[in-house]
Amino acid sequence: MKFKIILNKTSTVEEIENSWSNQDYINLLELFSFPDAKSIKPENLREMLFMAIADYEPNEAAEIVLTYKLSNHLNEGQISQISNDMLIDKVCEEYPEIDLHHDLYNINQLLFKAYNGKFLNAKATVVDFSISSLDGFEEEITKEIVLKSFNAGISDRNVIKRLFSEQMTTEATFEQAEDILWELNKKDATNLTFITSEYWLDKDELLASEFEGECLLTEDEEEE
Repeated sequence: MKFKIILNKTSTVEEIENSWSNQDYINLLELFSFPDAKSIKPENLREMLFMAIADYEPNEAAEIVLTYKLSNHLNEGQISQISNDMLIDKVCEEYPEIDLHHDLYNINQLLFKAYNGKFLNAKATVVDFSISSLDGFEEEITKEIVLKSFNAGISDRNVIKRLFSEQMTTEATFEQAEDILWELNKKDATNLTFITSEYWLDKDELLASEFEGECLLTEDEEEE
């Protein structure tokens, strides 16, 4: 399958919009022993959470937030280790389980903002683009299709191309695409936006504003 891709806008951000809900803030305030969290006005919840977090040592705060967000995926020992590692490394880029990178990024940036820089600053890349089929493909555009199609427009130094060369350029199933692209939002049939870590894709690694990309899928995937 071949697609024409036009990049409308690319940007680097330090925080993903709506990554935390007001209910998340309330729940976290309660975990940080802040009284009457439910009575706080919605517009003040984030600021009050930052004040509550500041009363704790950074690694203690990290452990609380990690437990809240990832206790179903990590045990106590792993959480304790990550809570300390986050102060010296970008765990959200380096952790071996890439399906956790998105949550680890949101946790890292919440703590980075709360402590005004004691945690390392990680960034995300937002790409607004249009994609149209050149050979009559009419099925749903998936994260796998997007990544494979973008291969032609990305620098060879890019980490996705280096780590997943086979998946990007052959019919091999690219299961990791689901975790590499954190969000794929569709405005309409051809205009989409994706969000990923700057680790996976720096906006400067996009070589052209317009290019043609080829996506090879297995027959089973094409028929779905």
